[in-house]
Amino acid sequence: MFSHIMLGTDDIDASKSFYDATLGALGIPAGRIDPMGRATYVHSGGILILTRPINGEPACHANGGTVGFAAASPEAADAWHAAGLAAGGTAIENAPGVRNSPFGPLYLAYLRDPAGNKICAMHRVASKA
Repeated sequence: MFSHIMLGTDDIDASKSFYDATLGALGIPAGRIDPMGRATYVHSGGILILTRPINGEPACHANGGTVGFAAASPEAADAWHAAGLAAGGTAIENAPGVRNSPFGPLYLAYLRDPAGNKICAMHRVASKA
């Protein structure tokens, strides 16, 4: 459904360190800096790009927006959350754990990255029939 996700940042180095840590906890290789100075992550057909805003204005986060990363297990989501806190992220929402949703139970962990973007690691919990 998505071709890529691009997030703005005013500090590529801090954001790259953060995403190298959090995405690394999910088994995703470290990002690479492209010729335009952007950090790019490519994994399983998905692309995440961290960039300074092209218009030269300061980066800001989307109010109400969230970028979700798939986690293979609750333990992977917890490792992602811990790595993010250690790399300069901020814990938000409730503590990592199971939430009931219209789509079934989800294990969710939320952070704000160093640029203020709201991100989440999500694992779909098997429904008990």
